Amino acid sequence: MTGILEISKYILPSLVVFATAYFVTKAFFKRDEQKRKQEIFLNNQKEITPIRLQAYERLIIFLERIHPESLIVRENVVGLNNQQLQQKLVAAIRTEFEHNLSQQMYVSGELWKHIKAAKENIIQLINSEASQLIPTDSSLGLSKAVIESHMQIQNPEIDKSISTLKNEVSSIWK
Repeated sequence: MTGILEISKYILPSLVVFATAYFVTKAFFKRDEQKRKQEIFLNNQKEITPIRLQAYERLIIFLERIHPESLIVRENVVGLNNQQLQQKLVAAIRTEFEHNLSQQMYVSGELWKHIKAAKENIIQLINSEASQLIPTDSSLGLSKAVIESHMQIQNPEIDKSISTLKNEVSSIWK
């Protein structure tokens, strides 16, 4: 029995020292791993934030470019009829959208839905107004009808999209 007590005098302190060393080392490695993860996250943020901001910039430019007033001023040329202008406007919107498709990777799903809805609403507005006019008449009629109709819409989707985009960008800095 005294042999066991004698061995216990050496083994118990050794076990306590081992357990203490084990838990201290484990805590150190855990803290070190968290620190490395945080550094990686911060480095990724440094690289991704400028890319995300560029995506927001491109999307706000897209929304401003498909706004009926700027779209019509940019696309309407002398000598077009209603049908030609309609086709040109819809093609311009689709081209702009396709050019910015990759930006959806950097924005929220909610914002992307608003942007798609804005695009579809503008196309629908153009097609709706064009269907009420004589296709061979001067494009001035379609231009006027689209702008007037868009001005009558309360809180159009394009404005909602711009607002959502600005809110999302401001949330990055909070």
